[in-house]
Amino acid sequence: MKKSRILAVAGVVLLASATLAACGSSKSSDAEAPKAYGYVYSADPETLDYLISGKSSTKIVTSNGIDGLFTNDKYGDITPAMAEDWSVSQDGLTYTYKIRKGVKWYTSDGEEYAEVTANDFVNGLKHAADKKSEALYLAQDSVKGLADYVSGKTTDFSTVGVKALDDYTLQYTLNQPEPYWNSKMSYGIFWPLNAEFEKSQGENFAKATDPTSLLYNGPFLLKALTAKSSIEFVKNANYWDKDNVHLDTVNLAFYDGSDQESLERNFTSGAYSFARLFPTSSNYSKVEETYKDNIYYTPAGSSTFGIGVNIDRQGYKYTSKTTDEEKTSTKKALLNKDFRKALNFALDRNSYSAQVNGKDAAALAIRNLFVKPDFVSADGKTFGDMVAEKMASYGDEWKDVKFADGQDAFYNADKAKAEFAKAKTALEAEGVKFPIHLDIPVDQTTKSYIARIQSLKQSVETVLGTDNVVIDIQQVSKDELNNITYYAPNAAAEDWDLSGAVGWSPDYQDPSTYLDILKTTNKANTKSYMGYDNPDSAAVQQVGLKEYDKLVDEASKETKDLNKRYEKYAAAQAWLTDSSLFMPTMTGAGAAPVISRVVPFTATYAQSGDKGSDIYFKYLQLQSKPVTKKQYEEAREKWLKEKAEANEKAQKELASHVK
Repeated sequence: MKKSRILAVAGVVLLASATLAACGSSKSSDAEAPKAYGYVYSADPETLDYLISGKSSTKIVTSNGIDGLFTNDKYGDITPAMAEDWSVSQDGLTYTYKIRKGVKWYTSDGEEYAEVTANDFVNGLKHAADKKSEALYLAQDSVKGLADYVSGKTTDFSTVGVKALDDYTLQYTLNQPEPYWNSKMSYGIFWPLNAEFEKSQGENFAKATDPTSLLYNGPFLLKALTAKSSIEFVKNANYWDKDNVHLDTVNLAFYDGSDQESLERNFTSGAYSFARLFPTSSNYSKVEETYKDNIYYTPAGSSTFGIGVNIDRQGYKYTSKTTDEEKTSTKKALLNKDFRKALNFALDRNSYSAQVNGKDAAALAIRNLFVKPDFVSADGKTFGDMVAEKMASYGDEWKDVKFADGQDAFYNADKAKAEFAKAKTALEAEGVKFPIHLDIPVDQTTKSYIARIQSLKQSVETVLGTDNVVIDIQQVSKDELNNITYYAPNAAAEDWDLSGAVGWSPDYQDPSTYLDILKTTNKANTKSYMGYDNPDSAAVQQVGLKEYDKLVDEASKETKDLNKRYEKYAAAQAWLTDSSLFMPTMTGAGAAPVISRVVPFTATYAQSGDKGSDIYFKYLQLQSKPVTKKQYEEAREKWLKEKAEANEKAQKELASHVK
């Protein structure tokens, strides 16, 4: 959360992904199947404006109420929603969509308001541009003329390459071919907005706690949102595809992470349809005994969490530093690549993950690259394989390192000490005084998150020595943590040296969906990951981030040969990995022990976008009894076979739309 969802604090979001356990295709024959889904959410939205917010806290509320052109089916292939049909020109620059006729906008009370037309999609993108959407990076360099409109070079939106040719025909004109363009359409910035309703609402449009401040054309209507309490949805009885909506209600309860056992208790009582379990919790042995045939592990998700490094800290309200000398020494240390690499190699990710998954299953959740290593493949190699090949040029410390999920590619005390020795020599020459004190804030109510950061502290201080590095954990309230990380308005408010409160969920099926967000021009994201929002600052120059920009831009220009494109993005990921400016730790969802009443593989499946199974409840079916491990494994085997066949068919189908 983009992420896409720029994800909330890691300690909570790992729990908020209710349906990853169920992403595909079996049907339930359970005559007593419940129609009410219940689970948790972890952060209140600042706004319901799905066109301007990139945060998961908004998306979990709005994704079920608004349909864009496409969604994802049970096998991860894009499937039409508001787009009944579409075509793309031979040069790959013009996409034309036929809008489904007769689909209506409804109020939160279910009253018909107007028909959804192509003009609503044009108005939606105009609203996003005018309001400087957090997700503009997805559109402004892609849609012809949009960058000039956003910058103010032009003031007439009709010059932008999105047109309503008539009420039911929408057309986008791109600057260059994007073979993954349609996968972007499941992301909020491209969703429709009724202009008349927007105008009637004025400043109250998309107000954070007011369901009446939005219109809905999706499978559910938002009925109520009470801050730090609950979110309530009801089925949209007039939804165009209502036969594929199997739930009557969805109720999400606010969860702050302070009572891990409450998830299982509420599942057992029937209030929750799903529960993420914690092998480190005090009652796990009892839960394991009760549900011995029902506990299974979900696949690793595509979102990535890690440790951000603040290269330009400005505020020191939450700090253990007592002198300006300590502040200056820390800043100089974090600008030193060898120092950052020493931290990266000193971080024991198995121990870090074990604080959530337990020792035996710790490795399942480890993520070593910002881009999920198997997110894309080419020439028989995964993206992670390509990165490993590029890393050899960065030094012997990267020789033979593999980056696949499920193992710790980094933790190595000898490498950490060697990198630190180089850093210390250089830093002492600059007048830096040791130990270096590193502030890292944590939500004092989230036990698993605190445990992870304590694990980080222990491994780093043990490997490097407290005479060299001290991790100062700052325990703050959830709101305080959000205000200095997740919801910080600018870099000046990012009050930390290291932050575990950063994560990303991909928007579309291409490595650029991860790597683009860390370009120096994307200040809405760079402030959260690296603590800066001035792309021309001295800190940016010193750590060489302009070289990263160059690598990403070079990759983006390769639109004809996907193999070459992925190789170039692998080069950008390799630079990022060696820089240690962001240190991945875990997947943000999945790879977790769960118990569930969700029929296995009935929900949508997606590695990207805002219609993923973690927040989208269309298609999802429930059963009256908990899923057994055997049932899940049999369903997964069947689904994987069907998925391979469906994906191959979908690739052939794509070609038929080129006109």
